[in-house]
Amino acid sequence: MLTPPEAAKVPTERIQHGDHYVDNYEWMRDKESPDTLAHLHAENAFTAARTSHLSVLQEQIFEEIKARTQETDLSVPVRRGQWWYFSRTEEGKQYAIHCRAPIASDDDWTPPTIGEPVAGDAGADAPTVPTTLRGEQILLDDNVEAEGHEFFSLGSFSLSDDGTLLLYGVDIEGDERYTLRVRQLGDAAAASAAASTVASSPSDTDTVIRFSSADDLPDEIPGTAGGALLDATGKYVFYTTVDDAWRPDTVWRYELGTAAASAVQVFHEPDESFWVGVGRSRSGKYLAIEAGSRLTSETRLLDTSDPTGDFEVVWPREVGVEYDVEHVVVGTQDRLLIVHNKEAINFELVSVAAADPLGERRVILPHNEAVRLEGVDAFKDFVAIEYRREGLTRVAVAIVPKHGGRYEDTPHELKFDDELFTVGLSSNPEWNQPSIRLSYGSFVTPTIVYDYLVDDNELVVRKQQPVLGRFDPALYTQRREWATASDGTRVPISLVYRNDLVVPGTPAPTVLYGYGSYEISIDPGFTAARLSLLDRGMVFAVAHVRGGGELGRTWYEGGKKLHKRNTFTDFVACAHHLIDTDVTSSDRLVAEGGSAGGLLMGAVANLAPQLFSGILAVVPFVDPLTSILDPSLPLTVIEWDEWGDPLHNEEVYYYMKSYSPLENVHDAHYPRILAVTSLNDTRVLYVEPAKWVARLREVGADALLKTEMAAGHGGVSGRYDAWRERAFNYAWMVDVTRPSAH
Repeated sequence: MLTPPEAAKVPTERIQHGDHYVDNYEWMRDKESPDTLAHLHAENAFTAARTSHLSVLQEQIFEEIKARTQETDLSVPVRRGQWWYFSRTEEGKQYAIHCRAPIASDDDWTPPTIGEPVAGDAGADAPTVPTTLRGEQILLDDNVEAEGHEFFSLGSFSLSDDGTLLLYGVDIEGDERYTLRVRQLGDAAAASAAASTVASSPSDTDTVIRFSSADDLPDEIPGTAGGALLDATGKYVFYTTVDDAWRPDTVWRYELGTAAASAVQVFHEPDESFWVGVGRSRSGKYLAIEAGSRLTSETRLLDTSDPTGDFEVVWPREVGVEYDVEHVVVGTQDRLLIVHNKEAINFELVSVAAADPLGERRVILPHNEAVRLEGVDAFKDFVAIEYRREGLTRVAVAIVPKHGGRYEDTPHELKFDDELFTVGLSSNPEWNQPSIRLSYGSFVTPTIVYDYLVDDNELVVRKQQPVLGRFDPALYTQRREWATASDGTRVPISLVYRNDLVVPGTPAPTVLYGYGSYEISIDPGFTAARLSLLDRGMVFAVAHVRGGGELGRTWYEGGKKLHKRNTFTDFVACAHHLIDTDVTSSDRLVAEGGSAGGLLMGAVANLAPQLFSGILAVVPFVDPLTSILDPSLPLTVIEWDEWGDPLHNEEVYYYMKSYSPLENVHDAHYPRILAVTSLNDTRVLYVEPAKWVARLREVGADALLKTEMAAGHGGVSGRYDAWRERAFNYAWMVDVTRPSAH
C-alpha cells in the first residue's frame, strides 16, 4: 500500500476582522526552501507511483494525439508590408519556426499555398505537407532559441515598418518576464529585389535565408512584462515593466543603440488596481497606452510622427467606465471609434473627432440588452465588429463612409450554419487590405481560416485544420441544453460526443468543464486531442456558468464579488441536469477546470462531492482568501475588482471565507482529485494546490498533486511535452470514470 507524503504542520495564525484561522501549511510558500522542494518532489513521486498503471493508456493517448496532428505544417501567411509572414512546425521539433516570404506585387493579397498530399490520405481534400515557400526567410527559430532550456516562451514579436528589424521577447523560466532583443533582417531594397525575383521566376528554387542570434544587435532589455513594440521609425522600443507585486505599471521608451539604463519613463500608473500596456493603431497613426482595472479604463494616444512627444488622454478615467479606442479616417477627418459601457452595460459604439474626443459623440451602434458588443477593428475602407448574441460569437462588417456621415445603419453579419460555433478575427495587420482574416470552428468542425472579401461579400477558405487518420465529423454530434439553477436561472450547457458510441438515455462517462470568471467565455472550439476522449465513448460538456461572458455583461456580474457563489451552484445544477437526464451518472462524471476554474473545482468538491467520480484542477486558485488578503502578492490588488477586497471589507472577507476551497475542506467522501500546478507560476502560486492537497489528505481524501518544476501558468512549453501532459490528464479522467474504479 502506497503511503502519501505527509506534510509537516507548522501553524501560522491569521487574524482578520475578528476571525482566527490557523494555516498549517503556509510554510510551503517558501519556494527556495529545501523542505518545500523536497515535499513537492515527494508528491510527484507518489503521483507517479499511484498512476503507474496508466502509463500504457497515457502513451496510447499521446500517440493518438500525435497521429492526428500534421506535425510538419504551415500557418496561413499574413501580409504585412512587402512580406507574407507565417510560422511553420517540423516533425520532431517542439516549437514553431517564424518565417516570411516576399509578396509578388503590391496587389498580391492571395496568400501563397504549397504542399503535396500526405501518403495514405488520397483525395483532393487530403492534408498537405508544406515545403519551402519561394524566397523564404527564417526570422526566428524557437527550437534554436530554446536549446539548453527546460522552458521556452516567445512573447513580443514586433517588426519595424520597413521590415528590417525584429523585436522579440523570450521567457525561459515560465514567470512571464521577458528579455527583449532586436534582430537585423536586412534592408528594404532586399525585399523589393526578392519580390521581383519571385514574380519573374516563380518556378526556380531559392535557398532559404536563416537569421540567427548572430544577427542580433547589442541591445538587450531584461525583465520586461511583454507586449513590447518598435515604433514606426524602428528607432525606439516601447515596453512595460512591473512593480514589486508583478503588476505591469510603467511604460518606457528605449532608443536603439543606447544603454538599457538610458530608457526614458513615458508613463507610470500609481493606482495599484490598474495595469498598463502599450500598442499601436492598425492605421499606424497612433501609439496607445492603455491603463485598466477590472472596472475602469483609460487610453492615451500619441501621433507616431512624434515618438518622443507626450501622450494625451482620450477620455479621463471614470470609475466603472471601460472603453477601447480604434482610429478610422472618414473622408479627410481622423476619428476615433470607441466601444464603451457608460450607461450601456452591454457596451455601445460611438464615433468622436480625434482632435476633440470629448466633443460630440455620434452613436454608431446603440446599446442592446440582447447583444454584448465586444470589439471593433477599423480598416481604411471598412470596420469589423465583434459581438455576442444568444451565447455565440458573431462578426459583422460595416463600410466606412467616404465623405463623412454615418456608417450603414445595419452592419452585414456573416452567417454560419452550425448550431454551435466560434468565429472571430484573426491576424489582420494591414490598414489598407481588401479582406478580413477570420478563424471559425465548432466542437465538430476543425478550425477554418477564412478570408472575407469585403467587396465581393465572399468567404474564401484559406485552410482548414488538418486532422489525420480519416477524421469524419459526421460521427460526432454537438448540441446545447439548459439546466435550471436553484434561483430559477437557466444555465446553458454545450455537449459533444460520438453518436455511434453514446446511446441516448444510457449514462456515459462524461467530462464537465467549467470556468466562470473575468467575463471569459468558453466557446465551442475544436481540438484534435479531445477526440481521444470522444472516441472512447465519453461525452464532453461545458457548463457556461455565471461569472463568464457567454450571455453578456449581466451574466458576468451575476457571478463575481458577492455573487460568486452563483458560479459554483450553477455548475452543480449542470451536473444534476446531466445526471437527471441520463447523460451520465455520478460514478461516471468527472469535473475539470483550471486557474479561476480551479477555484470552481475546489468549491464544488466541497459543495457536492457526491456528484463526481473525479475532479481535475489545473493550476487551481484554491486558497483565494490568503492570496487576496496580501497586496504584496502578484496581481492581488488588481483582483479586488473581481473578487472584492477582503482586507478592508469585513463582508467580503466572510463571504470569500464561506467558499474558499482550502478553508472549507470537511469530513466528506470526496471524489478522487488530481491537482496539477507549476513551480514558476506567477498568477496562481504552486503553494495553493500544495496546501489544498495536504488539507484534503487530513480528511482521508484520495488527492494527488503533480507539480511541473520548470513551467509557468500555462504548463510545459513544448508541444510534444504539452501533448504528454494532456495525455496524462486524459488517462486519469478515463480511469476515474470507469465503473471498476469505484
